[in-house]
Amino acid sequence: MRALAAAGCVVAWLAPAAASDAVPRRCTVYKDLAKLDYPLPVTARRIAAGEPLRIVAIGSSSTAGAGASSPAAAYPSRLAVALEELFPSLAVTMVNRGVGGEDAKEMVARFKTTVFDEEPDLVIWQVGTNSVLRDDPLKPTETLIARGVRELRERGIDVVLMDSQYAPKVVSKPNIDAMIRFMREEAKAQHVNLFRRFDLMRRWIEIENIPVETFVSPDLLHMNDWSYRCVAKVLAHAIYHAAQPAAATAAARPATVATRLPAQ
Repeated sequence: MRALAAAGCVVAWLAPAAASDAVPRRCTVYKDLAKLDYPLPVTARRIAAGEPLRIVAIGSSSTAGAGASSPAAAYPSRLAVALEELFPSLAVTMVNRGVGGEDAKEMVARFKTTVFDEEPDLVIWQVGTNSVLRDDPLKPTETLIARGVRELRERGIDVVLMDSQYAPKVVSKPNIDAMIRFMREEAKAQHVNLFRRFDLMRRWIEIENIPVETFVSPDLLHMNDWSYRCVAKVLAHAIYHAAQPAAATAAARPATVATRLPAQ
């Protein structure tokens, strides 16, 4: 990843690809990325009881859906659809509380009105990217993220953190390695789940040879319809497994086997 941090390497990301690779046609659901480390007990109880599931997605522009063709193409909307496909009798209410440009401080400040007042069963918190983009000192952001996770846990809400997108403008920043490492360590320390979006998107390039311009918007930062949909698909599978009765004893382990899902 450090090799990509050099500005000149961004150009290489955008080199013309072979015609057969121009458009990603399938979403690969890697088993290790489609599993969470901890169960989602509140979500599991709702599903087992046949009750509606209420989810709040809070974050910045990639939660709000910057780069998507419509709100329906943003990852929270696609996630609701994917969950209802995996749980045919489940009614999902998805509340999108993404605000472009926000950092951890601004998100935590509005937890009460935009998260807690919604009384969610599950919160997906996408955080950290804007601090990296602005070259902010990491320690204050790390402290705020840790505090926010504690506040969510104290409310008895199922929590899934989401780390940064793997995009040229993000990867070129010097603090990205440290932020990704912190998110993993903090999730483990507080026994909450982390959805590893960064690793998923990196595999599209390094393993699947998908050209970056097919899943990142022209601004080299935000995702597009295909990548939002694929992220939602993989996250839906992760939630599905974590909401099963056996999830309490199942920890995510590295795997290389992948399941292919047809693109829509």
